[in-house]
Amino acid sequence: MTGSSQEILKHLPYLRRYARALVGSQERGDQYMRVFLEAILEDPQRIPADGNLRVQIFAVFHDVCTLLHATDEEDTAAPLEGLVPVEARLSQLTPTQRQVLLLVSLEGFSFEDVGFILHLPETEVRDLLDAARKEMQRQHPARILIVEDEPLIAMDIARIVEEMGHTVCGTAADHAAAVALAKRESPHIVLADIQLKGGDSGIEAVQDILRGISVPVVFVTGFPERLLTGERLEPTFVVTKPFKPEALVSVIGQALAMHPPPALV
Repeated sequence: MTGSSQEILKHLPYLRRYARALVGSQERGDQYMRVFLEAILEDPQRIPADGNLRVQIFAVFHDVCTLLHATDEEDTAAPLEGLVPVEARLSQLTPTQRQVLLLVSLEGFSFEDVGFILHLPETEVRDLLDAARKEMQRQHPARILIVEDEPLIAMDIARIVEEMGHTVCGTAADHAAAVALAKRESPHIVLADIQLKGGDSGIEAVQDILRGISVPVVFVTGFPERLLTGERLEPTFVVTKPFKPEALVSVIGQALAMHPPPALV
């Protein structure tokens, strides 16, 4: 196995983030992680002794989880067909388009790296990413609540959200304001930091919000490792600060694609 166990462990939180975002579920994403870890513990030589360790880890993850992901796609396709008319669905991204989109936009891999991970030529990776971005532009508008105590960051997030064609239904800097806004505005998705004004916890604020409504949550934080341990109830979608606009756009789009707003179903 390349490097020490500690070197491999450094990459696991971000692999866990990717797995959760890919399937839109903490539970299923973490199941993928268990399958991956069991595979490399059984056969450490799956991760070659040469090459980029992070790229190798993601490649092995895809190799060992391909069958599991295919089963997930089959299980979710039929209910979606029955519930959501074709013209009303938020996203028609194929599984491979979603993989390419998240690997490039969220995880920051190069086209060459993504081609290696997915066993695709680089030209096909570029075509898949272009198609995915175009498809994301067809998403229906959603109401989005921003929970962020830094005004400039909140404004930047709001700008990105509005450029996507969505509506910011409120911005909150502390726990009480976040819960009150969520109750009043019924957002379709919540974007939240984990550290809020006055020492409030964004995690606790989100927990209180989710007691009243069921919506996807994207945590936008400078401390992603705190939310990616796999040891407790944790978020499905996590973006690391400082973030690139494309990363936030892709995760918002994936969250809304996997969890369409009630008004659209």
